[in-house]
Amino acid sequence: MYFNELNIIQPILQAIEEEGYKTPTPIQEQAIPLVLEGHDLLGCAQTGTGKTAAFSIPILQKLNDHSFQGKRKIRALILTPTRELAIQIGESLNAYGRNLKLKSTVIFGGVNQNPQVNVLQSGVDILVATPGRLLDLMTQGYISLRDLEIFVLDEADRMLDMGFIHDVRKLIRSLPDERQNLFFSATMAPEILQLAGTILQDPKRVEVTPVSSTAEIIGQTIYFLDKNNKPNLLFDVLQEQTAQSVLVFTRTKHGADKVAKYLVKNGIKSDAIHGNKSQNHRQRSLNNFKDKTIRVLVATDIAARGIDVEEMELVINYELPNIPETYVHRIGRTGRAGNIGNAISFCDFEEKAYLKDIEKLTKQSIPVVDNHPYPMEVFEIIKKERQQRPPKNERHVSKPKPSVEQKVGAAKKKGKKTWFGKRDRY
Repeated sequence: MYFNELNIIQPILQAIEEEGYKTPTPIQEQAIPLVLEGHDLLGCAQTGTGKTAAFSIPILQKLNDHSFQGKRKIRALILTPTRELAIQIGESLNAYGRNLKLKSTVIFGGVNQNPQVNVLQSGVDILVATPGRLLDLMTQGYISLRDLEIFVLDEADRMLDMGFIHDVRKLIRSLPDERQNLFFSATMAPEILQLAGTILQDPKRVEVTPVSSTAEIIGQTIYFLDKNNKPNLLFDVLQEQTAQSVLVFTRTKHGADKVAKYLVKNGIKSDAIHGNKSQNHRQRSLNNFKDKTIRVLVATDIAARGIDVEEMELVINYELPNIPETYVHRIGRTGRAGNIGNAISFCDFEEKAYLKDIEKLTKQSIPVVDNHPYPMEVFEIIKKERQQRPPKNERHVSKPKPSVEQKVGAAKKKGKKTWFGKRDRY
């Protein structure tokens, strides 16, 4: 099937062609007609399936078909958990809607709100937002959603993981009753379905690329080694590999910073991206990665949700995730748009349980690389020794704070005028 068979209007078809796409992905093929027909939609799709275009294209077409008279009002709201993903969606809307007279904008926290407020006050048709900044600007009176026609909740599972569920429920209560709802999630756990039930009305369900599956085009390998040898192996792998765009995953923000610093110290252009970095730093790092100014981007799972680089050649799991579905999301960053991708994972003894869960979920065994210089030698979980408290007689005893009289006396000895303790004496 081709895009021109989905009843998409010519201006959008032209933009799609200019972007280099000819055939829709499975979720686009199924979702676009349903959204154009006005149905609520429950979509289960993981990263890399073309989900953003599946809702962006029909939203642009529907709003274009029914132009709004007077000042632009927010008629479509796309709620997403991370700044990076919000920016990516905004770029897609601009790309597919370049030949239309619609206006969209993106708002998120971590930056000055004034530029965002200025754009909103000039009027927009489509708003892409993260929950915190959206509710903040609504409270300040800068955003009204009473004219909303379409509401999209994207990455619902990640919304719950990041603790946004209360913000989402609060927002839903402020939306008009008459609206079209599009709900997307990579997983359909009971709590996700419960949330969907509070938003959707008689939805059509679209499910593609189940989260338990990994793309066949992605080559997967795993190395068993001790935790302290991971930096050395990472350096060796990067030296051997010809890939110019490498995404390295860690479980923690501190770990991401530590790995990035190690690589830079050893002459590999790298940077880290995670929630503690400022928005400007995160966007600069992402831009540098996309234009290949840096070769390696070290990321945590939440920060990586908005990374969309089609030419990603290699993903490295420096640390295996403790949630097996996350492994599928991670390696799904490579092998996109028909390109060949590779995923390499490091596994220490403590992480073997995570590997077992991953292979159980994906129903496949990951090939093991044995011939490397850092074979596993530690076959037990090493517990960190707790620091013993010193005996009472050796503990540091803090000196009592001087009284007001003592302070006054010390000041007078030094010949200084003092007002110490006046409020206490009178």
